[in-house]
Amino acid sequence: MTTWLTIGILFTFAAIAFVIYRWGNVECIGVTPVRTFTFIAILFTSGLDVGLIMFPLTEFAGYADVTASPEYGFSNPLAIEFGFWAFLIWAFYFLTCFYFCVIEPRVKFFEIPLIKFINNLVIIGTCAFTAYLLLTNLPWYLPGMGDGETIVSSFYLIVFAVIATAVYSSTSIRYVRTLSLASTWMFLGLIVIMWAGAFLSDGSGVGEFITTFAMIGDYFGNLHHFVLPMNDYHEFYLFWWFAWSIMIGQFTSRFVGGMKTYQVLIAMMVFPSIPIAVWFTVLYYYSANEIATTGFYNLAMVMVGITFVVNSLDSLIRLYTDNLNLTVQRFGKTKYIIGNIVLMSGLTLLFQLDFLQIQWVGAVAIGLILGCFGYILAKKYKQVATIEQSPKENKIDFTKIELAN
Repeated sequence: MTTWLTIGILFTFAAIAFVIYRWGNVECIGVTPVRTFTFIAILFTSGLDVGLIMFPLTEFAGYADVTASPEYGFSNPLAIEFGFWAFLIWAFYFLTCFYFCVIEPRVKFFEIPLIKFINNLVIIGTCAFTAYLLLTNLPWYLPGMGDGETIVSSFYLIVFAVIATAVYSSTSIRYVRTLSLASTWMFLGLIVIMWAGAFLSDGSGVGEFITTFAMIGDYFGNLHHFVLPMNDYHEFYLFWWFAWSIMIGQFTSRFVGGMKTYQVLIAMMVFPSIPIAVWFTVLYYYSANEIATTGFYNLAMVMVGITFVVNSLDSLIRLYTDNLNLTVQRFGKTKYIIGNIVLMSGLTLLFQLDFLQIQWVGAVAIGLILGCFGYILAKKYKQVATIEQSPKENKIDFTKIELAN
């Protein structure tokens, strides 16, 4: 598995370099373009899940324990956490976003029946894994509802409600902009609240925040450590990002609103990384200074995490139902909602039983990426070599999102 992952990573970064060299100034226009801020909000909230909110506080101590894990000794826990979630790995999303916006309309690799089937298995599996992560983290963040370790019936009800909400919101693409913008503002509000609670309450203020934030700079000085998996846990993260990469690229590509290719790369790597860096800095200060997050703060994190899950599931459910023609228009809203709730709830339970693993899903995604490259070389080389612009039928019209179903 490690060798397969390494091949996928090296190919991805080589492909990104080629795309920037060959099509760096091409104007990227999706089928439903939106303005840049809305695009970034959709990217950020669709491209991340509850792990961003809930994982760091449980991971900092492990990254700090270099006796048990000496491979983390090259940097500090904050920089390592940032490296697992931000900057370089967002380039995965850029490659697939560019491909689905500019190249796939000419190649149509993902319209081949077998490829479409496999791709949608990846989407459905990752969708269920997102709900599973919420389920398994709730005991740690809501210990008052249980013993802090066991998944109780209340947590199943919460996840079921989240799945049902996401399925309902997926019935119309018009909800995407509202949900994404709301998620973004809620996340920024959470950062402010927790920053005020930590840095201002103990009198440390802005200076201490800047000092802690500066620790992330060590990531950029050790960027090479994050390219290939440093251990099994890092490998898990990288497979997880690959599992998301194709579907997030496919989903976000429809919203690109006229940025040039190199600008899309910058936007996708830089803009999401800024709030992630600020958020991790706040959380690391809580962890390093042993400041409790019980009560209000945990509840606030759960609420924002739930909103992220709804946003992510909404995007992914809409994607696979569109791909497989399992739409509201075909089956009606009631059958659509019931069918997707049953599917997502069942697969979430399968992840809990260890019947499925996200590493398998990521490995399949790598296979699809490499298979697509081979298909282009064998069947579509001339068509791709002559590409100089986005598909002509895609026009910059920011009102399309209002008219979409």
